[in-house]
Amino acid sequence: MTDSSRPDRIDDPVIARMQSVRTALGLLATVWLLFAYPLRVRRQSFVLGKLEELLIGCGIVLVAAVVGVGVFIVLAREPLGRTYAGRIGGPLCALGAIPLGAGVVWLMAAALGGDIVSLGDVGPHDFTFGLFGTTVGTMITGLVIGLLFVLAALACAAVLVAAVCFTLAAAVKGMNSCFRTGDVHELLPALLSPLLVWSLYGLQLFDGADVAAPPVVIHTFSLGGPLSVTLLSLWEVRRLRIRHGVTLRSALGR
Repeated sequence: MTDSSRPDRIDDPVIARMQSVRTALGLLATVWLLFAYPLRVRRQSFVLGKLEELLIGCGIVLVAAVVGVGVFIVLAREPLGRTYAGRIGGPLCALGAIPLGAGVVWLMAAALGGDIVSLGDVGPHDFTFGLFGTTVGTMITGLVIGLLFVLAALACAAVLVAAVCFTLAAAVKGMNSCFRTGDVHELLPALLSPLLVWSLYGLQLFDGADVAAPPVVIHTFSLGGPLSVTLLSLWEVRRLRIRHGVTLRSALGR
């Protein structure tokens, strides 16, 4: 759902490799910072804060993607406008993957917490129809129901872990590809990525640092992401123009 699927899309392996390297370096830098300096906040607050930033980033990309795709469709000459409009299925699938995963996470968490059904909701029953007596039958039924609840809890826990991993992967891959807006046109991810990272950088300016690191380290780390993404986007636009003849003018049919 989060991977590009348009068969005629220009697939430059060098661009894809550089994007993967950028993501890997960003993750390594984050891990190094966390191990090198102590956290200013509790681990739970740190994790929740990062998840909040991820959701905010998804919202920013969503708005930017809607505006970017809408501008492309409106400004492009026919028949390019209809062509771009017919390609929005990929971005919609990438966007839908996150609320789908989050919904499954919420449902499994509610099930494990007993908010949907619990042992207290079942009550005493005798599924043996009195074959072993009322007392024994109730005990056997209770054991069976308890075993079913244990199996259901294990299944819910497994689905919860899978849903969390899926949601995080969908969010990271979605933001990395700007939610498959490259399916509409190859230039859109390069144009939208800097907007995303600089918006997140602006939001971080209003929050305190998560780790007790020197200011020079914090500022270098904070600016490293936006600057690297911007430079990579400019390089990507240049490579698409030189290697594949893709320009904004040609994309709009101007």
